[in-house]
Amino acid sequence: MSGHELGATLAIEYDGQMVVNLWGGYRDKQRKHSWANDTIVNVFSVTKGVVAICAARLVEQGKLDLEQTVAHYWPEYDCEGKGATTVFDLLCHRAAMHGFRDSILEGHWHDWNFFTKLLAHQRPFGVPGAKQSYHALTFGWLVGELIKRVDGRSVGQYFQDEIARPLEIDFKIGLDASDIARCAEKVMSRTPKILPSIDFMRYCPDFILPKTLKNIKDAVCCDDFHVAFPANLDPATTVNSRSWRLAEIPAANGHATAASLAMLYGILSNGGNRNGFRLLAPETIDIATKIQSNGPDTVLFGLPFKFGLGFMVDSPTTPISSTKRRFGHSGIGGETAFGDLENGVGFAFLNNRQHGLRDLYKTTNQLSRAFYRLL
Repeated sequence: MSGHELGATLAIEYDGQMVVNLWGGYRDKQRKHSWANDTIVNVFSVTKGVVAICAARLVEQGKLDLEQTVAHYWPEYDCEGKGATTVFDLLCHRAAMHGFRDSILEGHWHDWNFFTKLLAHQRPFGVPGAKQSYHALTFGWLVGELIKRVDGRSVGQYFQDEIARPLEIDFKIGLDASDIARCAEKVMSRTPKILPSIDFMRYCPDFILPKTLKNIKDAVCCDDFHVAFPANLDPATTVNSRSWRLAEIPAANGHATAASLAMLYGILSNGGNRNGFRLLAPETIDIATKIQSNGPDTVLFGLPFKFGLGFMVDSPTTPISSTKRRFGHSGIGGETAFGDLENGVGFAFLNNRQHGLRDLYKTTNQLSRAFYRLL
């Protein structure tokens, strides 16, 4: 270990075989408990990629229609100008529902209906479908409620029944009490503010800015970042709480080993089948991992993030790149999991110490570059 990480794990599948499975460091800030092969850790928004897989299966089975309105499945959603919002809009972060208009309290994590009722009845932050605005927390309740409406099970239960158990994948959205003993502690900073180095741009005249910087200025001025990442939540205490771990928060509280995520993306990158079990058909994988929505993203600093159907397919600060046919998701703690359709790779790096925004993906970028040099 270089000392940059407190504890971490790396796993890589290549051509259907696990070729790297490493772990090291400590599970806790006090450095009393070593990371083990079965240690699980909160993977934050990497969870969204798993939710995307669940949604894609339901699309493939004809239970979800991407062009259908959300209200077709969830009638209560048809209010406050949201009636034309489509399933596609939710999956591609284009629903203009990237935050809550009312404050949310941490004690409600276990109360699924509390969050979905808030979202169903609130007014969107813009015209649904018009812009891409990363739904940092709300994505999970929005897409998760769609899954529940068409299948009857929560997204966490659906994933366990339909994918995790058949494939023996150690990933859960909502832990059992017995899982907590093997959880790594997340060492977090508070929700980051807009970087001071770009905040000054709100005062720059438009005519002196090239298009890229104008996009950043627009994002700073609209302040969608702080809508999507509410300042009243303190991640340093929230994400290690029992209530957070046991709840289903499908945008942000999946817990996993790196090996499980490398295997999951390895299957998708090699045709979608493993030992006679079909996870997704190749044509479904192709549609889900194509660029379906382009930035600039009004939440993510106006940067050119690109999304497939719930997957990041171009994430400027991570190894995920559409030009290299990679798809997956990164998390705000520095973790990344992705598949590589060109090379048949499943890659996952997970850690438990959050770094500043400039160094957030330093380790995952270094490790992925090292692997691809060898490949």
